[in-house]
Amino acid sequence: MNSTTSAYQTSASVSPKQMSQLNNLKLNDGNEIPMVKQSLDPYGNETELGQAIKDSGVPREKLYVTTKISGTQVKNTKEAFELSLKKLQLDYVDLYLIHAPYFAKTPEDLQAKWADLEAIHASGKAKSIGISNFLQPDLEVILKTAKIKPAINQIEYHPYLQRGSLLEFQNKHGIATSAYGPLTAVVKAKPGPLDGTYEQLARKYSVTPGEIALRWCIDQGVVALTTSASEDRLKAYQKVAQFKLTPKEAEEISEIGSQKHFRGFWGNKFAADDRS
Repeated sequence: MNSTTSAYQTSASVSPKQMSQLNNLKLNDGNEIPMVKQSLDPYGNETELGQAIKDSGVPREKLYVTTKISGTQVKNTKEAFELSLKKLQLDYVDLYLIHAPYFAKTPEDLQAKWADLEAIHASGKAKSIGISNFLQPDLEVILKTAKIKPAINQIEYHPYLQRGSLLEFQNKHGIATSAYGPLTAVVKAKPGPLDGTYEQLARKYSVTPGEIALRWCIDQGVVALTTSASEDRLKAYQKVAQFKLTPKEAEEISEIGSQKHFRGFWGNKFAADDRS
């Protein structure tokens, strides 16, 4: 995933439904999602991903598949969704998301798009439905008319972008949070105030700073979405199931992280000092 392309391309991802020793998160619709969602290459790849799923021989029910409709272009929702299913060679997806709210010119546009997703959910072709990159005002708009609450909001989230009161608002309404870019403070935003803390905790738990970063999300009940070109690295991240940060350690990461602001995605949509 990179900041110049990821905001605009159709995306799909696939993960094991259960990671060893790490419980899934139960969504507000009763379905479950893996606490760490993994994908080798989640952007612009529905056709390739569909073929990979077919070739893998892994039973469909063992996989958690997510895809999205564009958040910047106005598209017919039903047609876009059916095309995604065709490319993926699947009868259904586990999670279907609106990639961003930026296509909408009016509140009614957002509400109509959400109604489209509710219809897809009713068809049984998307087990869960949600949104991505929505802020509280966007959520308030769709909640006014929603028959089904979004199951999850997938947002950039890490210690250098803690999103103000957004998570509190989502928790109040039973909307789960999925974090993309959870490794930002380790990978993209170095050097930073957390470098030493991550190294110290990594030594304590005999893991990498990246695994500390993932665990910080998980310990807040936030699904961590990781991307990598390395299958070995993805397997290594399963070590997050083998330890847990103390509440004090998680709080320390949050406090130190608030000393720096870094946004890796959608920067053109926000002022430089906007932490929402």
